[in-house]
Amino acid sequence: MAKVDTSLVAHLPLFAGIKPDDLKEVLREAHSARYPRHSTIFEQGADAQSFFLLLHGHVRAAKTTPTGEQIVVRYVAPGETFGLAMAIGLAQYPATATAVDDSVALIWPTAAWPRLLERFPALAANTMQAVGTRLQESHTRILEMSTQQVEQRVAHALLRLAKQSGKKLDQGIEIDFPISRQDIAQMTGTTLHTVSRILSGWESQGLVESGRQRIILRDPHGFVVLAERSADSAS
Repeated sequence: MAKVDTSLVAHLPLFAGIKPDDLKEVLREAHSARYPRHSTIFEQGADAQSFFLLLHGHVRAAKTTPTGEQIVVRYVAPGETFGLAMAIGLAQYPATATAVDDSVALIWPTAAWPRLLERFPALAANTMQAVGTRLQESHTRILEMSTQQVEQRVAHALLRLAKQSGKKLDQGIEIDFPISRQDIAQMTGTTLHTVSRILSGWESQGLVESGRQRIILRDPHGFVVLAERSADSAS
């Protein structure tokens, strides 16, 4: 099993405040794995035997409802943890994780979790902070679903993705991983037809450029204005 170079990960939020020698101990418990695009990392309902830190690529976490609907819960960017079922008291994964593009992750066995937390309190604090941030994001999305019009929900979803994984180009900010209109529909509680209609309208206004699993915010400031204007009209 290849050792992980501590210099490649020491700057990540999960390891903030952890001494170099301690970080070596934490990493000694982990191994790395590659996941080809579209491959499943773990399934919803499976025993949570591992937890993960994404080093490269992007991962989609999606939940299937009892009625068979699929909801995209979140996208994981490099440097973020996922699969932390044990941190919220679950024995099974609450969602399915799929590699959106070719991805690399560090993997720890869940059995190592209590031992790592006891030895390295900073690791526990950093993990709880990450879980708290995601809980706040979930509350924000629930509020949006309850109070906002669909155009506003789509606008805010794209702005969040651009903030999380945006790549600056001459013509704007590109969401730097493959994302389909169906994915956006599943993120915002609407239909593929509605998302396609909204994006087509925004394209005609010069706000976005969208192609096959590719979205560029051509006028980021105008897009923010659009989202706020939608908020005003929704209230």
